[in-house]
Amino acid sequence: MEFKLHIGLNSKIETIVKEKDTAANFGSGGVEVFATPMMIGLMENAALSAVDLHLPKGYATVGTHLDVKHLAATPIGMKVYATAELIEIDGKRLVFKVEAYDEKEKIGEGMHERYIINLERFLDKTAEKKNS
Repeated sequence: MEFKLHIGLNSKIETIVKEKDTAANFGSGGVEVFATPMMIGLMENAALSAVDLHLPKGYATVGTHLDVKHLAATPIGMKVYATAELIEIDGKRLVFKVEAYDEKEKIGEGMHERYIINLERFLDKTAEKKNS
C-alpha cells in the first residue's frame, strides 16, 4: 500500500487549560499548572491531525516514541496550542517535530514517532491478545 504523505504536512491543535488538565489533578505534581501528560497528548493529537486525512480508509497511526521537554509552566485559564510537522517518512514510520506554546512563550518541544497501521489487523491482534 502506498500512502500519499509528504514532508511538511502539519497541524495545530489548541485548548484552554482547565483544572482537570493540571499536574495536581493528574498526580504528576502537586501544582495547579498545565500537566506534562496533557501537553504530550496535545502534541500527539497535532501529529495525528497532520496526517489522518491523508490516509486511506482502514488505516490509522499509533504513537510509538516520544522525546519531549516541558520548558515552562502554564496557569489555568490560559490558551495553549501544539504544532506538529512531518519531518521524516521511512515506510510506515513517521517522525514529527512537535512544539507547544501558551499565550506568552514556548512551553514544550520535541520529536514524536508514529507508525501507520492497518486498523482491522491491529484491532484483531489486540483482541487476540486479550482473549489468549
